[in-house]
Amino acid sequence: MTEYVTVTSDAPLGRNGAIKLYGPEAFVGMHAAGKLAAETLDMIVPHMVPGVTTAEIDALVYAFIKSHGGVPATLGYRGYTHSCCISINHVVCHGIPSEKTLKSGDIVNVDVTPILDGWHGDSSRMYLIGDVPLKARRLVDVTYECLMLGIEQAKPGNTMGDVAHVIQRYAESHRYGVVRDFCGHGLGRLFHDAPEVVHVGRPGTGPELKPGMIFTIEPMINIGKPDVKLLEDGWTAVTRDRSLSAQFEHSIGITEDGCEIFTVSPAGLHKPPYA
Repeated sequence: MTEYVTVTSDAPLGRNGAIKLYGPEAFVGMHAAGKLAAETLDMIVPHMVPGVTTAEIDALVYAFIKSHGGVPATLGYRGYTHSCCISINHVVCHGIPSEKTLKSGDIVNVDVTPILDGWHGDSSRMYLIGDVPLKARRLVDVTYECLMLGIEQAKPGNTMGDVAHVIQRYAESHRYGVVRDFCGHGLGRLFHDAPEVVHVGRPGTGPELKPGMIFTIEPMINIGKPDVKLLEDGWTAVTRDRSLSAQFEHSIGITEDGCEIFTVSPAGLHKPPYA
């Protein structure tokens, strides 16, 4: 049976499996942190071009978050030494910034999580580098549509299964694979918290959505099969069949009559191509 706990100002921050229900003050904090995440992803748009290294993008992310009063949550997290994750082509998630250069035709996910005044704003977005083939662009479009369809189901009285089912059904209608090995998560003052937000499932199953819940939805969609493998670095996850993968992520909060998206782009740069 799912346990819910209402968060008060003196509540402990530990993760104990219970789903936290937050009040208006938390939503204010999450909107600010989410805005910084979105602004960070907006900022790098002109830099996502052939020839740039992923380390250079990571440095831009670090400088921008710090200059706006935040701290990158990934920096030092479980030994991770970078300010974002950058996943190219067949990398599903958690790609490590390096001296690798972006090339025309690449599709790239950048995932950022600034901490601002103790709140985590978690978001990722896809970028098209140079001349990207139609097949890859279609994958990116469908993945964004999966995210937004899932968000439409994020309202009181629905379940996590309702969110997952619409994502799975839409992706598989295009003969794409939905990654099972990674999922969204609760967040707030913790980077990762209950509940787990899976992207495949049956309607009416899983935890019920209640006002005050805060979590990410972040479907990872593959052109090929859904299977992934972890590389020896312990972070980078890739598609087993080397097919392309795409991901979008928003942080949201459940309200009395729907949900609020904390990580909407202030510049209207929701999905590529970005004007």
